[in-house]
Amino acid sequence: MTSHHTAQTMKPATAAKKLGVYLEATPAEFREGVVSRSELNALQTDPPEWLRELRRNGPHPRPVVAAKLGVSISGLARGGVTEALTTEQIDAIKQDNPEWLQKERATQAEVRKEAVRIKEKNAERADEQARDSRS
Repeated sequence: MTSHHTAQTMKPATAAKKLGVYLEATPAEFREGVVSRSELNALQTDPPEWLRELRRNGPHPRPVVAAKLGVSISGLARGGVTEALTTEQIDAIKQDNPEWLQKERATQAEVRKEAVRIKEKNAERADEQARDSRS
């Protein structure tokens, strides 16, 4: 009995997510096929021109838009941004610096500070437990 090793494949939507690109902006042959793990690795290590262009100019998926603006995906929605945006559109929002963006960036800064505080508190608690268990 021989075991057949089949290549692990993924849907184009999954591959696009891993590549950080907006699926609807990818070429038809990418959207209509399946992507193997080795094909994904090849796209990541040596991206074709269409992928470099998408990463450079967009349109970008919401997680990328949120990261470029320094806000959460929920913050984007609260700001009324629900679609993929191009790099040019993102830069325009940064230039305009609307009130919602300022507010969401401040919220993100608070979330990050709180996450650091919790991490430090948990580390202190772990240190105390380690000291207590040794005594």
